[in-house]
Amino acid sequence: MFHAPIDKTALCALIPHAGDMCLLDAVLAWDAASIRCRSTSHRAPDNPLRRADGTLGAAHLLEYAAQAAAIHGGLLAAADGAPPRRGYLVATRRLQLPATPLNSLPGALEIDAQRLFAGDGGWVYAFTVAHADTPLASGQFTIAHLAEDTAA
Repeated sequence: MFHAPIDKTALCALIPHAGDMCLLDAVLAWDAASIRCRSTSHRAPDNPLRRADGTLGAAHLLEYAAQAAAIHGGLLAAADGAPPRRGYLVATRRLQLPATPLNSLPGALEIDAQRLFAGDGGWVYAFTVAHADTPLASGQFTIAHLAEDTAA
């Protein structure tokens, strides 16, 4: 069962990223196993990830996907009445990125993340990022929970 969309204010409250560093604009749909988000922040001239020359590299798509996973974790925790778990992105696998700078893409990005594994120590997600219904990036990543969050 998919839940209702969530706006930027509500989704930013679920992650520690503040201000412009909260890169996603909306949660379009989510359920216990996956989340779909949208973002247009790659076009913003004041995007905090832009290089000095104004470009936004494709490797930053991993940050977009990781934020989607963090929001997913926050939504699942809230649904269970628990506080969100903090964590760090510690590994990537099968990472495929485009050669095109993100700031040259005119439309919104759609970020899909699917949780493949969830345990006390962390999560594993697979993700895809698309632009205009064309896949741009994909891969898997592991998020490890901080030790104090797993202590009983």
